[in-house]
Amino acid sequence: MRTRSILIAGAALIAVAIPAVAQQALQTGQPSAATPTPTTTPTTTPQPVSNSVSATPTTDLSSASEGDSSVTELNLDNLPPPPPPVEYPAQARRDPFVVGRLDPLKLGFGDNPWGGTSGTFLSSLMRRMDAPIASRWGHIALRDALLAKTRAPRSVNPVDWVAERSWLLLRLGEADAARMLIADVDADRFTPKMVQVGVQSALANADPPALCPLEPGIRKYELGIRALVSAMCASLSGEPESAAAQIDDARRRGRVGGIDLLLAQKVVGAAGTGRAATIEWDPVDNLTGWRFGLATSTGMVPPDRLIKPASVQLRAFQARAPMLSPDQRLDSAQIAAGLGVFSSQSMIDLYSAIYDSTDNSDLPTTDAWQVRQAFVGKDRDTKLAAFRKLLDGAKNPLPHEAMRAMLGRAATLIEPDAKLESDAPELIASMFAAGYDRAAARWATAVRRMSDSSGDRCWAMLALGASNAAGIDFSNSRINAFISRDQSKDKTRSALLVGALVGLGRISPATADSLSRRYGLGVGRQSEWTRTIDGAAARGQSGTVLVLAGTGMQTQDWLQVPGSHLFHIVAGLARTRQDYFARMIAAEALART
Repeated sequence: MRTRSILIAGAALIAVAIPAVAQQALQTGQPSAATPTPTTTPTTTPQPVSNSVSATPTTDLSSASEGDSSVTELNLDNLPPPPPPVEYPAQARRDPFVVGRLDPLKLGFGDNPWGGTSGTFLSSLMRRMDAPIASRWGHIALRDALLAKTRAPRSVNPVDWVAERSWLLLRLGEADAARMLIADVDADRFTPKMVQVGVQSALANADPPALCPLEPGIRKYELGIRALVSAMCASLSGEPESAAAQIDDARRRGRVGGIDLLLAQKVVGAAGTGRAATIEWDPVDNLTGWRFGLATSTGMVPPDRLIKPASVQLRAFQARAPMLSPDQRLDSAQIAAGLGVFSSQSMIDLYSAIYDSTDNSDLPTTDAWQVRQAFVGKDRDTKLAAFRKLLDGAKNPLPHEAMRAMLGRAATLIEPDAKLESDAPELIASMFAAGYDRAAARWATAVRRMSDSSGDRCWAMLALGASNAAGIDFSNSRINAFISRDQSKDKTRSALLVGALVGLGRISPATADSLSRRYGLGVGRQSEWTRTIDGAAARGQSGTVLVLAGTGMQTQDWLQVPGSHLFHIVAGLARTRQDYFARMIAAEALART
């Protein structure tokens, strides 16, 4: 009977251990096998067996006596050796030289976007880029290039190349895109740089389990957080006692304390230790990636006094956090859409979710109701009234551009009419923000009948963004009239216009040079950067051109982008068959200044 008790206990231990081991294997990305430990025969006197029927199935040992030791030896001491570790089969290994999710040919980048450019040079440009950049459409194009499935350029470690791409995506606010790239590299090939970027990606995605496959690297390269990561991963692997002990040890001797330790303890508790952690935000004066990631992963929203001054990248991370409700994500989603992280459709979907969850009696007072009216209002006046109210409510540049992008499709539903000249600039800007260039071009005839102020704004956007330039006036007299009425400081808007027009080939270099000299626009200025992007474009290196374009727009204010930069950016994109992005960036420049 004692042998029966031993076997039942051993079977229970194995049954409990197997799921935990399997879960740990999935998290680390490395297979592992449990080696059973020989069990010592207990010395306590066995208790009498109850007459009740047990619901737990057991092995039939009726033929063995209580003192029969052969059964114990057969089942516990003489187990076969564990199977050898399972290795990745060759066909399951992923090529670290070719990593990405988007087809470069379908994107128009060609089959070799980097060409012969040095990977060391590109990595340096990407690492030093001050993100985010001025252009929403430039952001979208650069993100697509970084996500393209292309071979790593020469003279760079391929895994470090993925790390550089992922790190730039994170600094652009693209948490999901960075995670996709990192997931395409086998964990056992991670370099120190890749481990560090992987940690940042896990926090940006509010995904603590994503830290667990990185534990071996974290123990080497991220000493400050290794104890807390180990505790969280132990808890997530079904080892609550070990997790609790490690948290206690970290509290006594760890490098991290205060709210950073409490947030790790909260993750540990949420995974099943039963140990609660009370989070007090009052002593906290800033929101770091660690604090954001761990708090958001447990459904917590930090106070507004920490969220509002946080970086726009962190706000973009919050916008896509799945643990938060649409209402909780809305303000940050407007920033994400203004940057280019969210599409116009993503914003429509978010407002639709808010609309569906709002009580009918409260709907007329909400922005979600106004969004609906902008699309399906009973008449043009109703749609325009909603359009104006939404745009007037978005005062800051990023939310305003986000609202434009979201309403782009609604703007296409308004028929062109010269009588709408007060609304036309925003309608046309919205269509270009959402990419509806052909619908915007339908306004060309109506714009010719508008007054100078509204007519100039609309004409400039159409002159740059329309795919078909037919019916648009590019004469010297029309351009001179725009420049003479331009009230921007140092005629910055005129410099952007002339630079983009010559970059797109819609006026000749001689005309652009004459205008630049006459008005002091500086469109023809040369620098090492202009020569580099021109050379990359001449060699057909579309990806290199986009990285250099990002470096030429390292500001959040379009008025700080020189006209000469826009000229070379647009010309480089057009020359590498990225005409659509060239036109959208150019139209955006005039819409946002």
